[in-house]
Amino acid sequence: MSLKELIMKKIDIAIIGSGIGGSLTAALNKNKDIVVFEKDHNLGGCASTFKRFGAYFNSGATTFVGYEDGHIIKNIFDKVGLKPDILQSEIAIRNIQGNKKIDRIQNFEEFLTQLNNVYYHKNNRAFWTKIKQIDEKFWKLKHIYFAKYSLKAFLKSSIFIAEILKEFKTDLFINADKFINDTLPNISDEYKAFIDSQLLITLQTTSQNATLLSMSLGLAYPFHKVFYVNGGMGKLIEDLLKDVKVNKNEQVISILRSDKQYILKTTKDEYLCNKVVLNSTIFDSSKLFEDEKIKSYFQGFKFGDQSAFVVYLKLNIKKELIHHYKIVLNKQIPNCISNSFFVSLSDINDEKMSKDGLSLTISTHSKAIFWEGLTKKEYEEKKEETKEFIIKEFLKYFDTVKEENITRSFAATSKTFYSFINRTNCGGKPINIKSAFSLPSCNTPFKGLYNVGDTVFAGQGWPGVAIGVNVLNKELNKI
Repeated sequence: MSLKELIMKKIDIAIIGSGIGGSLTAALNKNKDIVVFEKDHNLGGCASTFKRFGAYFNSGATTFVGYEDGHIIKNIFDKVGLKPDILQSEIAIRNIQGNKKIDRIQNFEEFLTQLNNVYYHKNNRAFWTKIKQIDEKFWKLKHIYFAKYSLKAFLKSSIFIAEILKEFKTDLFINADKFINDTLPNISDEYKAFIDSQLLITLQTTSQNATLLSMSLGLAYPFHKVFYVNGGMGKLIEDLLKDVKVNKNEQVISILRSDKQYILKTTKDEYLCNKVVLNSTIFDSSKLFEDEKIKSYFQGFKFGDQSAFVVYLKLNIKKELIHHYKIVLNKQIPNCISNSFFVSLSDINDEKMSKDGLSLTISTHSKAIFWEGLTKKEYEEKKEETKEFIIKEFLKYFDTVKEENITRSFAATSKTFYSFINRTNCGGKPINIKSAFSLPSCNTPFKGLYNVGDTVFAGQGWPGVAIGVNVLNKELNKI
């Protein structure tokens, strides 16, 4: 060990990024010598809450799902001793499509009655019962695990694969689109759009590129308890990290492998670490390293181009509205790849988020590369065009809100997100038969170097990321 390394600050576990994955991992290991490094002054990444123009807004993630007995989310929160400040949303999402309305609620029979009133199909019960059954089976699996690069990891992963094959059999290999067409023959375009618009929220893809299993998990989440987080989603992250050392406004610039340890160079200091957990996008991580073998490993993962376009609104009204709406249009949103947008409103009784009126986050899907290829003038013009289109369509469906009620409005693209949280995309590659064998795992071929987050096994949103966190925690604590 060099003299320079001897005088460096020593850390056992360094976590790069305070997103859902990094925060859950840190909370589970809070009694260890651990430091979380966050580039921004807000914690949470895509799940952060920020202040602008004197008001608070959720940057992206707005739903907290699965805090219920037997679910991985509640299990982790119980382990870290945190009871979140949350409010259950009786209606998880109100879906509006023209003059049609369906509320996604936990009660299956009530949901089915609504569905048949709007999109009747003789096989609706068979389709949605299958979706619910697959979801319930998945969350009862006892050996969820996926890791590589060692015989022990391979054997443990094999046990999980054997269990999932036993439970789901041929359902694992069925394409979601095929299942829809076989079970709901002659499905209307509107009904199909209703399904796909929900999958875009949860899977970042449509049924065409999903498996029956992943579609089931994506469609069934409103059958679980869905919550609103008081004080904004970022408050949940802050509570998770309250007993953890967090270095805000400190970006990790480079990581150098040194014998069996890692040297982290940040915008403020240098650290010597035994273990490094990357809560960064898997395909962007190569730029952190100088070691060619590590760079090559991360460069092997393909960039996920799908991103979000988000509009933030502050209203000077305080009305009792549902927390989440999904608006499906009959035309595509300009400069985006979707004909729908997701509206999240602050709760009327939230003293922080709803001070002086409601706070809104409206999101849809776009391609990161589209915004990268524009001139500065083109970028500003198209950003404004998309923002104004979404606001105009939003006002059509919320007759209790008038244009004069909007006191602040601004928007974010993939470039905006990169400026604050170092990522341009949202979510990882959809899990299907083709991608399953090339998925990144929580461990890497390099001792002491790990991955976590929504671009790593097993998915996105709180439940998906939590699965990966659970597996990673076993790796970090194995003897």
